[in-house]
Amino acid sequence: MTSSPSPHSPTDTTALPALDVGVEPAASADDRALVTEIAALVNEVYQVAEAGLWVDGARRTNADEIAELVRRQELVTARADDVVVGAVRVQRLDDGLAEFGMLAADPERRGLGIGRALVSFAERWAVERGHGAMQLELLVPTSWMHPSKEFLRAWYTRIGYREVRTGHLAELYPELAPLLATTCDLVVYRKELSASLD
Repeated sequence: MTSSPSPHSPTDTTALPALDVGVEPAASADDRALVTEIAALVNEVYQVAEAGLWVDGARRTNADEIAELVRRQELVTARADDVVVGAVRVQRLDDGLAEFGMLAADPERRGLGIGRALVSFAERWAVERGHGAMQLELLVPTSWMHPSKEFLRAWYTRIGYREVRTGHLAELYPELAPLLATTCDLVVYRKELSASLD
């Protein structure tokens, strides 16, 4: 499941620091302060991006899960001035298909293009490993419109993702379904990737 930068724009975009985006080194899995910081960023973003979808106290991730993703080389981070400002999980699903998820960008650093940079990196990562398509999952409530989810639907569509399937959270993540506070669909999006991605 994914999130992304906020739909809001900054009032001043001057002197934005460059982003350094890459797969987090496996050795970082043992840096407890770092993995705790990344987990806190992801949880902060999802607390807003998925407000109302989960029961009180539910968290998107924790330091142990982040450490395991780092160890498996499935976590991409974005840094600005040596500070982690975003993250996304990448993984191989099968020979032709990769997936990104858990996309999070620091809401205090809007205007840096963090979400777009992370998605672009994830797509290049997939192409470099021979995958022809990228997939993502978006959790959306069925009986009401969530502003963040509507923004994400539009944003993902704009950058080339198309809805391919709608299912239920319990199908893929049965352990998470009891934590939902409202009925939701899990919408799967996919994009065909070009080997010429820059």
